[in-house]
Amino acid sequence: MSARGFAVIDIDGVLADVRHRLHHLEQRPQDWHSFFTEARHDPPLDIGLDTARRLAEVYDVVYLSGRPEYIRRDTERWFREHDLPRGPLHLRPRGDYRPAYQVKLEVLRRLQRTAPVHVVVDDDPIVLDAVRSAGFDVLPATWMGEAPALLEAQEQDGRT
Repeated sequence: MSARGFAVIDIDGVLADVRHRLHHLEQRPQDWHSFFTEARHDPPLDIGLDTARRLAEVYDVVYLSGRPEYIRRDTERWFREHDLPRGPLHLRPRGDYRPAYQVKLEVLRRLQRTAPVHVVVDDDPIVLDAVRSAGFDVLPATWMGEAPALLEAQEQDGRT
């Protein structure tokens, strides 16, 4: 239960700059293992980190990503290295390849049963539309720019 309610924040393209590893998704066949293994080397997106810190002043932060569960330790280490606010981390369960918007809506609805979800910060326009249509307020994270390979991974491949 959260008395302050939640700010729910995505990782890839919001906090972490994934552009250095997108080449693994642009090739055929895609190299998912290398794409996710290199996540620990993502440079931070300063505006995303600043946004998370500011939201943590008002809300309890929850991180919600389509990243697979098997890179939890690397993700948590990356959070510590970049001094991100503490908060629960929800990752994609093993074997779940649904589009990102379906996975995220399921988690948001579960969170909302415990406290209000005040804002969802995400870079995926399909996630943003679905979340907004479900009645959640959104903050579009447009600061990394467009990454078609990432959008395909999130919504067609169900991988991030």
